[in-house]
Amino acid sequence: MNENRIREFREKAGMSQVELGRRSRIAPQNLSAIECERLAPWPKAKRALARVLKCSQAELFGGDYE
Repeated sequence: MNENRIREFREKAGMSQVELGRRSRIAPQNLSAIECERLAPWPKAKRALARVLKCSQAELFGGDYE
């Protein structure tokens, strides 16, 4: 699994995991697992996290996204 930068962007935005979970509609326990790389995020979650954190999916997860 590629290293993600969710925590970095979340903290930069001044959000807790609970707040990010609420805004992205991802359960806090799933968001925690995604952030700690115990769970691979599904495409819908990647889009939601990038939207809420105001960045691209590539910035969060690496790789190429459209």
